[in-house]
Amino acid sequence: MIDDSSNTKPLLYTFRRCPFAIRARMAIKTSGIDVNMHEVKLRDKPAALLECSPKGTVPVLQLADGRVIDESLDIMLWALSINDPEHWLDESNGLSEAAQALIKRNDGPFKQALDYYKYSVRHPEHSEQYYREQAEFFLQELDARLSRTEYLMGDRLTVPDFAIFPFIRQFSNVDKDWFYASPYTHLIQWLDARISSDLFAAVMQK
Repeated sequence: MIDDSSNTKPLLYTFRRCPFAIRARMAIKTSGIDVNMHEVKLRDKPAALLECSPKGTVPVLQLADGRVIDESLDIMLWALSINDPEHWLDESNGLSEAAQALIKRNDGPFKQALDYYKYSVRHPEHSEQYYREQAEFFLQELDARLSRTEYLMGDRLTVPDFAIFPFIRQFSNVDKDWFYASPYTHLIQWLDARISSDLFAAVMQK
């Protein structure tokens, strides 16, 4: 394991099922950096978490020197900038503009549509099917990409595969019967491969 500090290990505040936290944990695990992890109860957030990140969302990484990283993609890039043994970064200095743009569409309009779909009972002005259809623009884009290449950005796994995967998994769990009967066969195959990976199993251990 690689330790970022000879004195104190970084501390990651996380929540097991949160897709943002999942992707941060996957990058840290792959980098080999030794990090302490604190599982947060979202209904009873620790004062220490709120002190270092008042917005109170996870994941939050507190480094040994006191610096705080409270955006999941930034945590991924921090870990991979220290050690990227599987070459997740698609450019020598980080992420290409295309990779950043794809993740931005995931984190923005797709995540918003996913939340409405997942919590459709809280938004009775439209049906679950309506909210699902609002999210399908992104499924269509990803499936089209995966019909041409094995992974989202080409012939190898890169940051977007891992940054986006937890959200597609969350989407699929809303109605598995619908998802696995959908025409997005390339996306389904890609998702199942990520779910069955040793890396995902490792970061989801309780």
